[in-house]
This record gives sequence, C-alpha cells and structure tokens, in this order.
Amino acid sequence: MCSKRILKIGTRDSKLALWQANTVKSLLEQLGITTELVAVKSEGDLDLVTPLYAMGVQGVFTKTLDAYLLSHKIDVVVHSFKDVPTQLAQGISQGAVLPRASAGDLLVFKDPAFAAAFLAGEDKSLTGKVATGSVRRTAQILEKFPQIQIENLRGNVQTRMQKLHDNDWDAAIFAAAGLERIAERPEQASEIPWMLPAPAQGAIVVVARTDDPEALSLIAPLNDPDTATAAGIERDFLSTLMGGCSTPISAYATVENGQIRFQGSILSLDGKQKYTTSRQAALSEHTRLGAHAAKDLLQQGADNIVQQIRTDIPDKMKQPAKD
Repeated sequence: MCSKRILKIGTRDSKLALWQANTVKSLLEQLGITTELVAVKSEGDLDLVTPLYAMGVQGVFTKTLDAYLLSHKIDVVVHSFKDVPTQLAQGISQGAVLPRASAGDLLVFKDPAFAAAFLAGEDKSLTGKVATGSVRRTAQILEKFPQIQIENLRGNVQTRMQKLHDNDWDAAIFAAAGLERIAERPEQASEIPWMLPAPAQGAIVVVARTDDPEALSLIAPLNDPDTATAAGIERDFLSTLMGGCSTPISAYATVENGQIRFQGSILSLDGKQKYTTSRQAALSEHTRLGAHAAKDLLQQGADNIVQQIRTDIPDKMKQPAKD
C-alpha cells in the first residue's frame, strides 16, 4: 500500500503512549505510509492527584485527543483501548485493534512474604497498604482482603514506581502490558492470578474521523480480528452493565480454535457484593455474547450494585481529593 498523504498520528505524551504510537507509526511506514507524531497532554495526565472517579471519568484520557481529531489537527489517534469510552465520540470510528499483549494485572511488591500471601488470595486477615488508582482493582482487593488499606496512585509508570519507592506501601498494581511494553517490569513483580482485568486491557486501538475513509482504509490492515472481537465482547459487557470505565466491572474474552471463552464480574465498591458470569460460544455466534452475559448478571441482582455505584461515585466526587 502506498499513499502520498502524511498521516498525523495523535497520542498522549507519556512514555507508554509514545511507545504505542511509535509502534503504529512503524507498522504504517512498513506499508509505505508516511506519518508524523503529534503528542498531546490529556486532562488525565495534567491532574495526577484527583482520583479518576472524581474527574468525570468518561474519556478523561481521550477527550482532548478527540477534539484534536475532530478539528482536523490530526488524522488518527492511538489509545490504550481500556481508556476509551464504550461510546465513541460522534464523528469518530474505530479503525484497527492491534494484537493484544498480556491482559493481566501485576503486583509490584517490596516484601516477598506479603506478595506470596496477596497472590494466594486466601488470607482474609491480611493487612498492609496497596496502591492503585483503579476502582476495579480496589473492589477486587477488598473482596479478598477487607483489612488491606488502599492508597490512591496516579501518574505515568515512572511516577507511580517512584511513589511506591518513596512511601511505606507494601505494593502497587500496574497493567502488565504497560510495564512490559516499555521494558520497566521490575524483578519483584508477579501477575495476580485471581484478578480479572478491565475490559480491553492490553489492547491498542487506532481511531479516525468517520468522514475520513482514506485514513480508515490506511489503518485497516493493522487490525487483528481476534483481538477486536474479544475486546468488543468485553466492551459490550461493560456498556450493557453501566458504560463507565471507572467502575468495578471486569471482563476477559479469549478466542481459540473457533471458540470464544468469556468471564465477567461486577463488584460493589467495598468488595462485599460480587456477581460473576462465564460463557462459551462459537466465534461465529459472538455478536451479542457480552451483552447477554451482562443481562444475566442484572437479572441475578447486579442492578442493585449498579444503582449503588451511580450514587456512591457522585458522592465521592464531592469529597476533597487526597494525594
């Protein structure tokens, strides 16, 4: 493929975001497409103190880039797919989903004894301090360990690692894909076997303007159908349950031998209530799998958790932020 057009690629300016954008840039240039990177700071990058649930959440890492895209300052945007609202902004279309990296969550720890107990997930009396900025991770931790103290953790990978080093915390949680992509996974880190990931975690998506068919056609060859299908199912599950990315909703789908395997869950913010589901279907029948799994949970009583979250998160937004 060859195009005379210089495709402007928009990205956040963190080390991880730039790695993702440069990966897309390299892949496009291998196709004969000339590209240019445009780095932009998002609202989520500028405010590193306020918890995500108190920032309006929907699109906190994407809306600035959306505005650049819709105003024709850039042609495509590269995102971590888990940061993208389930409803794309009007005028923006999904163009490609790259092959998925690890979808798991990593515990980065100081004391191996604490880590061993945490990773086992069995000792309800375990105490300590674990840092995360994720409501989803917090709820899953509190469900396993109600006495663990959660510390708010925001910032890019390097900032969060430094905060872990500087504070009396026992551990912090990171997305495995993020650390591995920029070669910053420390020696004392282990994937958490019982923690279900965020919908589309580990996947990279490239979007373009809906009215720019040329840009959409240029990025289309980068699409990995299996990853796009799995992430789509997970996002349908999230959307049907609630639609927000800062919620204690987890989902993970895999494609293997023509079959889709899916796991999903929703927890109350304090981890005391939990609904889970698992499904398997032929790949050819995947279309409504995520939505149907979500509806099953709602019928089981998960709608009570959804209503509680809709009440509790706005209440938290009224509270002063803590560093």
